[in-house]
Amino acid sequence: MWRVVPLLERGEFINAGVVLFSRRHRFLKAQVHLDEVRLKAICPDVDLENVRSQLTFREKIAAGDPEGGSVALQSQSERFGWLVAPASTVIQPSQVHTGLCDDPEAALSHLFKRLVMIA
Repeated sequence: MWRVVPLLERGEFINAGVVLFSRRHRFLKAQVHLDEVRLKAICPDVDLENVRSQLTFREKIAAGDPEGGSVALQSQSERFGWLVAPASTVIQPSQVHTGLCDDPEAALSHLFKRLVMIA
């Protein structure tokens, strides 16, 4: 999962995306959604355009889209490693969790709804 942490010193964040990797299914995909109202509530002067851009960039890397730069051209395993590497930037990955699934697309959708699209 990716979190937006607009003020690192305060540690407040909102969940903004999920990435799922299944080597067995040759599947790597990310899904993002930025709740701008919630983000503005914790940081009124956040640069929304920059945050949106960074999340979209990560989606492109997961998809292997050349617009994601040289990282997007690497293998799925290497891209996943890059996407979940610890960072001290505004977009931060949470701890990686493992599991098994038969339908990674359905699993991604379920996790996205449960962790990002909460009301």
